[in-house]
Amino acid sequence: MNRYGFEGRVAVVTGGGRGIGRAYALLLAERGAKVVVNDLGGSMGGEGADSGPASAVVAEILALGGEATADGHDVSTQEGGEAIIGTAIERFGRIDALVCNAGIIRYGALPEVSPDDLQRHLAVHLLGSFTTVRAAWPYFVEQGYGRIVLTTSSGLLGLPANLSYASAKAGLIGLARSARLAGAPHGIKINLIAPAAMTRMAGGAADDSAMPSQAVAPMAAYLAHEDCPVSGEIYTAGAGRFARLFIASTEGYLHQDGPASIEDVAGHWDAINDEKGYFVPEDLMAWSRVFLGHMPG
Repeated sequence: MNRYGFEGRVAVVTGGGRGIGRAYALLLAERGAKVVVNDLGGSMGGEGADSGPASAVVAEILALGGEATADGHDVSTQEGGEAIIGTAIERFGRIDALVCNAGIIRYGALPEVSPDDLQRHLAVHLLGSFTTVRAAWPYFVEQGYGRIVLTTSSGLLGLPANLSYASAKAGLIGLARSARLAGAPHGIKINLIAPAAMTRMAGGAADDSAMPSQAVAPMAAYLAHEDCPVSGEIYTAGAGRFARLFIASTEGYLHQDGPASIEDVAGHWDAINDEKGYFVPEDLMAWSRVFLGHMPG
């Protein structure tokens, strides 16, 4: 048995029919998981549907002696999210890990980017993760165990003509940080991965040999494993490098002599931005304890 095996576990991978999702599904199956390969099979922009990609990955897994089933439901609807998890329960009797990888991309910058583009990105990336997480949650709670991997992106740091995609990917961080607190008493851990691979969504016709999807998969699999030691964190992976990405706060400037003015802010701008002594808050209350630590009580 593998030290980091998934024998007896059932994993759902959304967007598992191509690229990075396919790599996730194949690795999890190779390590013993029974895998639900979900993929609507639409275009990069989210149009159309095709059962072929998910079925092809399932065929690969079966040919290698693994167990898998295809699912073509749309993650962006409540009914679709529930049906995806339902496939795992009906086919394999349980769910242990959920990897939310389904996504689209439509490029656009202000002011040309349309409300429809933003709404569609939010529907697939953010709502699509929410629908499946929410549907899986009661099963995780009942069994006292669950692993969730959400897909964010380094694109949230800013990229020209990437507004809708970046907005949706940033929203997933808030989802994970809040869900972490709700899941802790029930053995549920939720983390985020920001992949770096040359896929069709990254502008490549196929995986680049230097940045293949397979190079991302070990991080996703570890976060989905029972031995994963963290929850609510963000990790980047790709091209042989694995790293943590985090939100931090500077110590800043504390004004104590009466009401602060704009001049006080401007005059202490260097101190406000000084990164020496920054800290990484565990949650909102941890940040508040530091930020408001000078307050009585």
